[in-house]
Amino acid sequence: MARLMLISMLFLWAGSILMVQSGDPTLFFEWNVTYGTIAPLGVPVKGNLINGQFPGPNINSTTNNNIVINVFNNLDEPFLVTWNGIQHRKNSWQDGVLGTNCPIPPGKNYTYKFQVKDQIGSYMYYPVTAMHKAVGGFGGLRVNSRLLIPVPYADPADDYTLLVGDFFNKGHTSLKKILDSGRNLGRCDGVHLNGKVAKGDGKDEPLFTMEPGKTYKYRICNTGIKTSLNVRFQGHTMKLVEMEGSHTMQNDYDSLDVHVGQCFSVLVTANQEPRDYYVVASTRFTKREVTATGIIRYNNGKGAASSELPPAPVGWAWSLNQFRTFRWNLTSNAARPNPQGSYKYGSINITRTIRLANTAQRVDGKLRYALNGVSYVEPTTPLKLAEYYGVADKVFKYDTIPDEPPSDNNKLTLAPIVLNMTHRNFVEIILENHETAIQSYHLSGYSFFAVGMDVGKWSPEKRMNYNLLDAVSRHTIQVFPNSWSAILLTFDNCGMWNLRSEIWDRHYLGQQLYASVISPNRSLKDEYNLPEGVLTCGIVQGMPRPPPFSS
Repeated sequence: MARLMLISMLFLWAGSILMVQSGDPTLFFEWNVTYGTIAPLGVPVKGNLINGQFPGPNINSTTNNNIVINVFNNLDEPFLVTWNGIQHRKNSWQDGVLGTNCPIPPGKNYTYKFQVKDQIGSYMYYPVTAMHKAVGGFGGLRVNSRLLIPVPYADPADDYTLLVGDFFNKGHTSLKKILDSGRNLGRCDGVHLNGKVAKGDGKDEPLFTMEPGKTYKYRICNTGIKTSLNVRFQGHTMKLVEMEGSHTMQNDYDSLDVHVGQCFSVLVTANQEPRDYYVVASTRFTKREVTATGIIRYNNGKGAASSELPPAPVGWAWSLNQFRTFRWNLTSNAARPNPQGSYKYGSINITRTIRLANTAQRVDGKLRYALNGVSYVEPTTPLKLAEYYGVADKVFKYDTIPDEPPSDNNKLTLAPIVLNMTHRNFVEIILENHETAIQSYHLSGYSFFAVGMDVGKWSPEKRMNYNLLDAVSRHTIQVFPNSWSAILLTFDNCGMWNLRSEIWDRHYLGQQLYASVISPNRSLKDEYNLPEGVLTCGIVQGMPRPPPFSS
């Protein structure tokens, strides 16, 4: 069968050179990470900029594109970026977390090379080192559908990225010192929308513009470090169409709770009187509600936005009920021509159940967060490198936590946590939250089916209420206070993959682990070799490279 050969071409896009060659196109970027002054809440703060931008530049890609990003670290401390939700099939070397990659030293660079293989949707990138995420270094990452794959809605008039997040005016260095001293970060100082907050004085520049009568796509991501946010458009409804890489049933919402690390895509139609309107983001589950706004402007519209803002919902039961309305669109195509619903996850037998309970405790007077009684500590040698070089026993032990929470909740151990997962096993993970604070978890390298969520304690009888038909396939899930969430997935992507709290003080103080998935075949069919030019550190630095997989 003849292959379509793409004509090579070269052009500028968003300050970067994009080259299209025969086969899957490759996008090339060069990023310079620097310090710079930012002031989303009006208070000058030392921030992290990418090519002088806060937030960082959007990455606009298409299914199966190859992405090459050369990151120059011009900070005075190590820096590392992860691509939240990109699955990196067979290629955890590019995940950009400290369990797989050495951080980029000051004054050095590292080139990420990965493919957005068989994915579509709205994602983000952000730094994982220290508390850098609190002051920038994050941005949107979109993966568009290929032209030959239809999407279940008409092409929008434009495609916008809306990054919302909490913000702390103390700056990342002070936040790190607070956590290192064993204290809690406390409440955020405010909320931003794309790094800005409208003043409401009639002089605000719009975040976005719309033509009357046309429909627009908004990709909404919570890039904050701690706080769930409710997002709503004054006078307009949102039609949910995509969530973290899956097309959803297209329900209309007046507002959406977006938890830390999550991304939604919605359609908004400009069907109101032509003037300015507010897009609103409010903190959720906090003692004091903090609200921020941005301007949405109708072209040729007349009139300022009304000062009467749509109210935020109250309580987390509302949010739990909203989660239950999210459904997978079984008939639409995703990255491939076959419908999403052709994968019958509900008929697969579970081979392992892992129950993970988060706890907050003090060790030597300092606050730590843990999973099943173990608080994760970062070794100086990345786990994946230690495993690949055959020195894992000198860096970590496998299965240091049990598959269910220990009966003694007062005992806490500090250690790396690596679960040894059998390749291609279908696994049930129960995330249990016995605390009064909401949790948000992300699993790298995979999407999973969020089949259940409820209050109280989980028990095997709860499986009777699982959604085994059209649960949304996604990569981030919240767990409400004194509640549980259940996910199902097949561990078929070889590598070292991070299950982490997206609540960044919890992540920094130990609420994370890694899942090691090794192919028994040691074959290139299952996992790529260590890339050329990869940074090495810790005990593997200077060691000879192991022999590569040959087939």
